[in-house]
Formats: sequence, structure tokens, C-alpha cells
Amino acid sequence: MNNVETLQLAPRFNTLRVAEDAERGVHWCYMHGDATSNPGRACFKPALVDEILVYQQGLADKLRRDHDAGKGLAHVVLASDSDVFNLGGDLELFCRAIRNGDRNALLSYARQCVRGVHAFNVGLGVGAHSIALVQGDALGGGFEAALSCHTIVAEEGATMGLPEVLFDLFPGMGAYSFLCKRISSHQAEKLMLEGNVFEADELYRMGLVDVLVPRGEGVKAVEDVIRANRRIPHARAAMHRVRALSQPVTLEELMTITEIWVDTALQLGEKSLRTMERLVRAQYRRQGEASAVTA
Repeated sequence: MNNVETLQLAPRFNTLRVAEDAERGVHWCYMHGDATSNPGRACFKPALVDEILVYQQGLADKLRRDHDAGKGLAHVVLASDSDVFNLGGDLELFCRAIRNGDRNALLSYARQCVRGVHAFNVGLGVGAHSIALVQGDALGGGFEAALSCHTIVAEEGATMGLPEVLFDLFPGMGAYSFLCKRISSHQAEKLMLEGNVFEADELYRMGLVDVLVPRGEGVKAVEDVIRANRRIPHARAAMHRVRALSQPVTLEELMTITEIWVDTALQLGEKSLRTMERLVRAQYRRQGEASAVTA
């Protein structure tokens, strides 16, 4: 990127790396910003979720001031500093809360996640254009986060999917609502209940990925998307408003669905929990760490 400077917000964050091109109104949010200094499971751990919300609020306030000053369409890019985009919800937290019957812990976490994806979906409430740059695996909640954005740019070789059915659960933090904006409800249910993981090119053919590029060309593709939108800022902004009217995804809808997810999760038995724990161990192994889950 040209003229990129670190945001003043950056020193607050431990799990994010953020940058902006102030002149063009382009804002980058890299998840797992601590991946080099503190490698770990690249999932939506509570600290990451909380920091994304803080970032979104601070950026929304800034963009509101920019709008009042007559600046044009802003772009917010969700990306990753890890070799994956995001492996999804914090399964370790899920197992602990379910075993303890702690509904409040699950619901609090789920609501925070929902607030984050809803903010990306509504352009932070200030008409911004949200872009997901998927350069590695986006699974479960990671795929939900990508789907919440207006545009998904993916590199070949990236895989995405909703495997929650493997442990008898469903993706309950926006997947159904966001999928149904892109494919039919029948297709969405089939995708969620089969739990398959797809290559980016398959999802592109299904209409779930907007831009597909060779490995290593994702950043350039995002810049191309932004450049194209800068030529039609009013049309793009109007399309966001039209989409919100025609295919609304309200925060109330997402919150109600995630309560169903919480109540379903609390019904899971030992077999499902052990499957979840195996996935956690696999995540630790993938990151080169010893598993913190007791068999």
C-alpha cells in the first residue's frame, strides 16, 4: 500500500495490527497481530473479539468525523497476520463453558462475536465498504466473519467452510443470515448441515467469493477493488443502503439466533465435546504448541 501509516489506536492492541491510508480512506485490520511474538491458535479468542470491537468503535467515530468533513467512501479491510485467516470460535472456551453448564459465559462470548460481524456487515454504521482478504483457512466463525463483509477477496489454495456439524452444532454467529444474502436458503442449510470445507475456487463458482486471485496476489486484488469503487463512490454507497433495505440482517436477528446456538451447545454430550477437544489439540499442533487440553 502507498502512504500507509500506523493508526494512533494501534498501541492499545495486543492481538491486532492496524494501518491506514488516510488520504484514500483505506483502513486495514489484521487479526492475530501477535502471531510472531506470541504464536497460538489463530481463532476468535475473547481478547481478539474484544479488541476488534474496540477498533471498530474507534474507527467508526473517526469515519463519522471524516464524513462530516466531506470525505468520500471509506474501505475497511479485514485480513490476518497468521498463515490462516481465522480458525473460528474458541473451542477451548466452548468446552469449558459447556462442561460447567455456564450459559452466561457462552452467551456473553457469542454476543460479542455477533456485535463484531454485524458491524462489518453494516459498514460500521457509517457507510464504509468492508472487505475480507482471505489468504489462508477461514473455518467456522472465521468464514462467518468473511461472509459478514460486503466483498470477499480470496487467494487460490485458501479453504473455507462451516464444520461445526462435526460436533453436532451449527454455526450460530451469522452464517445462515449472511449465506442467505448470497445463495438460496436451501443451499445455505445444506452447506451448514454437511459441514464440508471448500477450496476458494469452488466457493467462487458458488457465488460465495467475489474475487479469486492466485496465491500472493490478494493485497493487489483488494487495491483493485478499492480503486474500482473510488470511481463510483456514490453508487457503491447507495448499493449498501439498497442491500440493507432489501436483505436486512439486523442485530436483533443475529442475537436471537445466537441464543439458539448457546442453548444447543449446552445440550452437547461427551462425544461431541471430545471431538471439539481433538480439534483444539490439532489447532495447537498446527501452531507448534503443546496442547493445553487434557484428554
